[in-house]
Amino acid sequence: MAAKKKAVTSKATASKKTVSKKKTVKKAAPKKAVAKKKAAPKKAAAKKTTAKKAAPKKATSKKTGSQIGPVPGIAPYQEKKGEEYMSDKQTAHFRDILLAWKRGLMEEVDRTVHHMQDDAANFPDPNDRATQESEFSMELRARDRERKLIKKIDESIRNLDNNDFGFCEACGVEIGVKRLEARPTATLCIDCKVIDEIREKQMG
Repeated sequence: MAAKKKAVTSKATASKKTVSKKKTVKKAAPKKAVAKKKAAPKKAAAKKTTAKKAAPKKATSKKTGSQIGPVPGIAPYQEKKGEEYMSDKQTAHFRDILLAWKRGLMEEVDRTVHHMQDDAANFPDPNDRATQESEFSMELRARDRERKLIKKIDESIRNLDNNDFGFCEACGVEIGVKRLEARPTATLCIDCKVIDEIREKQMG
């Protein structure tokens, strides 16, 4: 009888062990499935972030290649080897830039004048009148800067007519085509411009 009881108890313990193993196996299986499901969205998210980061690089490269000087639509001048500085082609190129730049500034001044004439109104509210006057004063300051710039453009066109365009007023050295592309009204070379700015800082 004692041997039978031992056999029964050993079978019971063995069955409990198998049941516990089955339970542990069943519990362990969902963990693997959950881990796989969680890993999948991370890869998709990484792909989305890389795609978003790569997009602005193309936009910036297009912007930098579209315009160098102050006038859009005019391609920069391509110098040839052995080409004479300020040749007829170069002077014609910079003349086109200066005239187009002046034309655009003049149109902007005309637009501002018409805008101020059309939108000028005597508002009963003093706050509205104050905001309108501040807007008009800002526009007038901007147009005043553009009028001064137009004078510089006219001086540069006169220098083109006198064959003085593209040479430094201080030392007589060539200013350079690339510098003139960025600033067609430049009258000083880079070295003289730096010295002039240092002198202004010391005086100011």
